[in-house]
Amino acid sequence: MKKINLLVVLVSFQLITYGQTYPFRNTSLPEDARIKNLISLMTPDEKLNCLSTRFAIPRLGISGTHTIEGLHGLAYSGPANWGVRGPKASPTTTFPQSIGLAATWDPDLLQQVADQEATECRYLAQNKKFGTAGLIVFAPNADMGRDIRWGRTEECYGEDPFLNGTLVTAYVKGLQGSDKTYWKTASLMKHFLANSNENNRAYNSSDFDERLFREYYSYAFFKGVTEGGSQAFMAAYNKYNGIPCTVNPVLRNVTMNDWGLRGIISTDGGAFKQLLTTHAYYPSLAVAAAECLKAGITMFLDDYRASVKEALDKGLITEKDIDDAIYGNLRVMLKLGMLDDSPENPYAAIGISDTIPPWTKPEAKELARKTTAESIVLLKNENRLLPLQKEKIKSIAVIGPSANMVISDWYAGTPPYKISILKGIRNALGDNVTVKFAMSNKADSAIIAAKQCDAAIVCIGNHPLSYGLGWGVSHVPSDGREDVDRQAISIEQEDLVKLVMTANPKTILVMVCSFPYSINWSKEHVPAILQVSQSSQELGNGMADVIFGKVSPAGRLVQTWISSIDQIPPILDYNIRNGRTYMYFKNVPLFPFGYGLTYTDFKYSGLKTDKNSITKDEVVNVSFTLQNTGNFDSDEVAQLYASFPDSKVERPAKALKGFKRIPVKKGESVTVTIPVKASDLTYWDAAGKSWVLEQGRINLSVGSSSSDIRLKGVITAR
Repeated sequence: MKKINLLVVLVSFQLITYGQTYPFRNTSLPEDARIKNLISLMTPDEKLNCLSTRFAIPRLGISGTHTIEGLHGLAYSGPANWGVRGPKASPTTTFPQSIGLAATWDPDLLQQVADQEATECRYLAQNKKFGTAGLIVFAPNADMGRDIRWGRTEECYGEDPFLNGTLVTAYVKGLQGSDKTYWKTASLMKHFLANSNENNRAYNSSDFDERLFREYYSYAFFKGVTEGGSQAFMAAYNKYNGIPCTVNPVLRNVTMNDWGLRGIISTDGGAFKQLLTTHAYYPSLAVAAAECLKAGITMFLDDYRASVKEALDKGLITEKDIDDAIYGNLRVMLKLGMLDDSPENPYAAIGISDTIPPWTKPEAKELARKTTAESIVLLKNENRLLPLQKEKIKSIAVIGPSANMVISDWYAGTPPYKISILKGIRNALGDNVTVKFAMSNKADSAIIAAKQCDAAIVCIGNHPLSYGLGWGVSHVPSDGREDVDRQAISIEQEDLVKLVMTANPKTILVMVCSFPYSINWSKEHVPAILQVSQSSQELGNGMADVIFGKVSPAGRLVQTWISSIDQIPPILDYNIRNGRTYMYFKNVPLFPFGYGLTYTDFKYSGLKTDKNSITKDEVVNVSFTLQNTGNFDSDEVAQLYASFPDSKVERPAKALKGFKRIPVKKGESVTVTIPVKASDLTYWDAAGKSWVLEQGRINLSVGSSSSDIRLKGVITAR
């Protein structure tokens, strides 16, 4: 008898040790059984609390987690608090803005960036010095950048659905990790759906047909769920076809029923109450709360408790409705390992066994520098002015308001350090070269510096926080950010470029910007132009690597740059067929989608396909030879576009269907293969509610941009 009691004690001790005191902690049970067991043990108040951003259930030993921003590095100290120092603040590795990450056209690199971010997130959540970071990361932004005036362009991956879908998928995978059981962090994509204007976003409706819904506006979310594995997203503030996104039937009908999402669907901050205050869509908050839960909302970002309780008391919802909602939240908790203490969780020791802050490690700094350099786009290089040869330079002028700043955006974190372009150039040149700096042309300082130097680098661009002005206000009309759309696409700082050019014809323009600009004069007159996005901690070193030829630039534009604001439709016109994006643009672009130069030349030849036709569920492999015929080792971004001459429905003139960033050494050739899936050649048949591979010819075009096609081929869909 004593032996039996001892055995019971030992088993009980083991169960407690490994947190297996309840069935929901038993990792050998099916996922569904564990979640349902946990729900059965919860009180009504505990269930209500689990509709918030922190899913803690202390009575059952669940400490929970919460949310954190993470578009291009963790905003651990909160949005727009770069530089804040306090008990909860911490630096984190800060990469280029999302629009810059996209300009790399490198899904593998984005996955590495997101993986680094997830490691830092785990560290901050699990290291005793911090221990307050959330493991639910608000990233990536899967919205489409269909209008360059959109204030949050900096947060997105550009105007093309295929590129967006590919990069969103990569970022989600990087955040969530490669383990089959546990997630490193949970990717919560935003903002579903069609949130690409800021002014009046709490009132307006984004209106378009079902084909555009499936093929364009929801496509990156679709890929993020079905291929990336994300099980969470945030609903947008705006209406979609007259119904607020927070309660739109597509939340349940499409994302849950069609895509299989069974996780978190969150409101945006304040969006729940906006159902009354701005949309005026319901008579009371109790009704609004009930309709949110019925539509599929599982998490509120503003005060909801009293309203949900009232809805429950009035019979507008049942406890089962709450159970159904928190099921998805608890499923995310389970995937993060928050419902057990299993030694099989490969992420549980981050910050515990390894106590070196990951943002201090050399590999984090190198990744930020590499990513910055890869994101830089060479827009012009007349007479091969770039790269500058350090050994031939005795003096250089660095000029402009963006030369000596690394500027935060609203959702950037606090970098451990920051290297401005001025500092990066000084780092690269050392003490043997004179570097003169002028922020502006006050007292002719820019002109004097340019005249006195061998070359001039002028750095201009936007300010992501509009020099600290209040919410909804821009310093200049061409600035934009959350809640502020751009009212202009020209840049007044181009006058500074004109002045410097009069003083020194060897002028290099560096656009440090989150948006396309109509820099018509500079394109015509300035011999060399580079573009880079904001906020990277390695901005200056990455730019110097490119300017002085350590790295050949190979970034590509992810939005069409246009020459005049009157070439785009009204911002509230969401029908992209009316002249938006490279797929439907009716004018000659200033710089086309996919555009970017390198320091070398590439020859494309010998396009082949491994089959002449394609049917449902098949893949055609398109291969060709890429030869580096110049004098620099360089990456090239080969892009594959498709068009549909036999289509009986309206299709784009051309649409991206594949791409690959490939390093090629000078004088060498490589064989490039780009797989094209039949599913990527389909269109959405609204009548049949299905994706259709239309029979007929499909023209394939391969080149270095949407306007620079080098090879053509044809396959047939059957």
